Amino acid sequence: MKKIAVIVLSLFVFSASGCAWFKGKHEMEKSAETLVREGSAQFRDQDYKYAIKSFTTLKDWYPFSKYAILAELKIADAHFQLEEYDEAIFAYQEFENLHPKNEAIPYVIYQTGRCWFDRIDTVDRDQRCALKAQTEFNRLVHRFPDAPESAKAAQHIEVCIKSLAGHELYVAEFYFKAKHYKAAMKRFEHLFANYPDTREGKEALPRIAVCREMIDQFGDQANGGDEK
Repeated sequence: MKKIAVIVLSLFVFSASGCAWFKGKHEMEKSAETLVREGSAQFRDQDYKYAIKSFTTLKDWYPFSKYAILAELKIADAHFQLEEYDEAIFAYQEFENLHPKNEAIPYVIYQTGRCWFDRIDTVDRDQRCALKAQTEFNRLVHRFPDAPESAKAAQHIEVCIKSLAGHELYVAEFYFKAKHYKAAMKRFEHLFANYPDTREGKEALPRIAVCREMIDQFGDQANGGDEK
């Protein structure tokens, strides 16, 4: 009886592994054209995870195919659509490094900026994403001023600046209300120096004057809250 059970179990294992083997073999037999067609259809149907799988298979099995570059780009786009921004940034940057002269580079830089831009938080939170997005969009506008993506990037830069200036004002006001005038003045000066044309920058100027008066009047007592 025990022998029969071992045989049945062996047949089951062989059957399962055999199916996997045949399935893997079947995947390997797909042509580059088939994989790009499947991946494109999956992407169009918003089945982004399956699209990533198809395009990754294409890239791995046919690295010299004329579709390989397309696969690299669509993998990045699929991660972006899934809001897997770190993976998308990695894929876009890898594409730019491998194909620096490709005609899609303006789009790739724009999308890299979007990966940061879409994660910009409120002004009371860390503004790393706004700064990173601004850097990428500035790079795009500087390198490809006539690209269609640059017009959209210019609009996004304004949003980034507003967010960065808003954060500076938020922090400066925090110190000001706490009567930490020296720390507040540094923040207001930085705000006015870097974002003079924003509403926040204009608000900083009179605040700087008040901070100076308070520091002159109270000396070290006004500096009790030096910025950490």
